[in-house]
Amino acid sequence: MKSAGVVNFSSEPHSVEVREVERPACGDGDVIVQVEAASVCGSDLHQWEGTNSWPVNYPVVLGHEFGGHVVELGKEVVSAGKWHEGDRIVSETAAVVDMSGAMSRQGLYNLDPSRKGFGYGVNGAMTRYVKVAARLLHKIPDNVSFDHASMTEPCSVAYSSTIAPGHIRPGDRIVVLGPGPIGILSAAMARLAGAEVAIVGLERDKARLEVAKKYGCDVVIGDVKDWAMEVDGLGADGVVDAAGVSATLKIALDVIRPNGWISKVGWGPQPVNFSLDQLVQKNVRLEGSFSHNWPMWERALRMLGTGQLDLTPVLGGTFPIEEWETAFKKMHSGEFIKSVIKPA
Repeated sequence: MKSAGVVNFSSEPHSVEVREVERPACGDGDVIVQVEAASVCGSDLHQWEGTNSWPVNYPVVLGHEFGGHVVELGKEVVSAGKWHEGDRIVSETAAVVDMSGAMSRQGLYNLDPSRKGFGYGVNGAMTRYVKVAARLLHKIPDNVSFDHASMTEPCSVAYSSTIAPGHIRPGDRIVVLGPGPIGILSAAMARLAGAEVAIVGLERDKARLEVAKKYGCDVVIGDVKDWAMEVDGLGADGVVDAAGVSATLKIALDVIRPNGWISKVGWGPQPVNFSLDQLVQKNVRLEGSFSHNWPMWERALRMLGTGQLDLTPVLGGTFPIEEWETAFKKMHSGEFIKSVIKPA
């Protein structure tokens, strides 16, 4: 059985097209998921543009943010009895990992060096059917739509970069650099933790910054230093760098207070062409944040199910798979925070 899929077939820019994709065979420890919604990620846009800095197994079906129904189970999954046909699920992204490796044994399988994710390492979910290891599955709360559930992954990224390190306290002042999907969701997470939040962007980001206001954030276009210093002149308690370029890390070091923390979740291949002496002088904790694991997904889904986190402001629109390029362009232009593709 074949169905349409959004396939990235080369490293050359714009080497993405709809192709017929075979339904995958189900392994003993796997399920087959009928995809109902696949959210577009910034990394999908990078692969579409040919600007990704990670290796890709071409050709590959894009998409690692998705929700759907279980339609087939491997024999080990049947024997375990936890999952059943018809279950509404989302899937984590660490499609292939060494579960006997040192990081996996610590519960940090997301940091396994051999990790291969959906949409670049193995076929992803911008098609009708995707094979998923049962260990990756999470149940969607009954009151959460597939469109919103498909965005659980970026919520988990934001949770990992903002809440999981355990630094935020009610009343803290947090700066978020970059009003993309991860930046806005990180800002929303920091607000849920009780912080005052300023999210920083450029003139071209005005539409995205308006979305951030709906989460109770202060919006700053350009220089955030006055906001960071206005309480006692020492700076913000924490900074989330969701932009990734070298310039934003320098801004983070300028506006963080002594003994503060910086969480760097944004990717950027550029070299850092400035001194890191401020990191030392201010006694700042600089932390990288990559991916997520089981408890983070469970927390994100609980937030969606209880209504603590409402994703309505970030969902710009849904598109049939034939209109994937429009979905991509709406996000790339900044008109939408998130687009969702409907494989059916």
